[in-house]
Amino acid sequence: MLGVLVWIFAWWLPEAVPMPITSMSPLFLFPLFGITSADDVASSYMDDVISLVLGSFILALAVEHYNIHRRLALNITLVFCVEPLNAPLLLLGICATTAFVSMWMHNVAAVVMMMPVATGILQRLPSSSSSTEMVPPAVGKFCRAMVLGVIYSAAVGGMSTLTGTGVNLILVGMWKSYFPEADPISFSQWFFFGFPLALCIFVTLWGILCVMYCPNGSGKALSPYLHKSHLKRELEMLGPMSFAEKMVLSVFGGLVVLWMTRNITEDIPGWGCVFDGRAGDGTVSVMMATLLFIIPNNIKKGEKLMDWDKCKKLPWNIVLLLGAGFAIADGVRTSGLAEVFSKGLVFLETAPYWAIAPTVCLIAATITEFTSNNATTTLLVPLLIEIAKTMRIHPLLLMVPGAIGAQFAFLLPTGTPSNIVGFTTGHIEIKDMIKTGLALKIAGTVFLSVLMPTLGITINFHDYS
Repeated sequence: MLGVLVWIFAWWLPEAVPMPITSMSPLFLFPLFGITSADDVASSYMDDVISLVLGSFILALAVEHYNIHRRLALNITLVFCVEPLNAPLLLLGICATTAFVSMWMHNVAAVVMMMPVATGILQRLPSSSSSTEMVPPAVGKFCRAMVLGVIYSAAVGGMSTLTGTGVNLILVGMWKSYFPEADPISFSQWFFFGFPLALCIFVTLWGILCVMYCPNGSGKALSPYLHKSHLKRELEMLGPMSFAEKMVLSVFGGLVVLWMTRNITEDIPGWGCVFDGRAGDGTVSVMMATLLFIIPNNIKKGEKLMDWDKCKKLPWNIVLLLGAGFAIADGVRTSGLAEVFSKGLVFLETAPYWAIAPTVCLIAATITEFTSNNATTTLLVPLLIEIAKTMRIHPLLLMVPGAIGAQFAFLLPTGTPSNIVGFTTGHIEIKDMIKTGLALKIAGTVFLSVLMPTLGITINFHDYS
């Protein structure tokens, strides 16, 4: 198993072989090296969590196809672009919109969708390289704030929901794999913990950006270049909301309601109890996505809201990567390698209770700067499970900080694809990311350390009795 791990990560990190192909390598490596059977490893690539991903991605493609994300972004930004111009408020509008979109879509997709909206606003500002006029320093700082705000808000927003990022899905899948007898982590259970955490980090992010990049007088310096008129003009170009857009939004909204109400609390059972717990979040995700292939779009006779041609852009690379993560977690567990690895983190066993979450979070947050968020989670979480068993504490007390910490890739452009998207705009430099990202990483660790032993207890992230 150790040899297979080295093999897979040697292909993954430099992408010597395309990542989706590397993600399928456990399908032949595990049986050939006697780690597990072909049927067992193949089952890791299609379970309820993968179903949840597939349904969500199809809905996200529908939102993108009908330009709903752009309409939403323009409407919300228009609300925050007040007169006289308030730079922190406009920044809040862009960041909040990005975080909201990222709650329901993959972080990278949210950044790719929102970055053109942000840069579209920034194009109204004079550039130091092309403008003959003296560019106020506040303009350059605001440009940096906008780009940093988009990439970091997407990461923070993705922490709120299971569908926001692959890391959360990997965590849920591993919990289900290692503890099949335990109740699975539901969409609503994660939301009640993830959303308050993300909200605290988001407010801190906005405050950091305002302090560093929006000094007093920024609004006055920007007001000659930014007006509501260009936002209204872009919105008018989209035309009135069509029947297809309304139906896609209705289906998406219905899915969110079903996710949130499947399991509510121990005292108030959700609709899932009607089916004796047989229906999962993936069940309704695929069901609602199927409606898109049944409901007509009222644009052309016989056409539905979605067809399979529109689904050709499904990010199968992410689906396969998730499957590989689940397969590796099973292999590390069944082979006994997790117990061996856990000895390297044995120092955590002597750590005081209050120091567990920040220590694990910092370890994950450091590793994730040099590997992908998903790879960090895939490697680290199985080890944390074994350590939790030794310490006789609830595994989620280590698993959740490890998974959340793996999403704190804020320092380097190569940390996540989202960072690369922002870096290629030319508005930010590495020193901007390090300066802002380090403060955000520290703040995120502090909030997680406070919420795990407090709010985490209320949603059953508690000690064994």
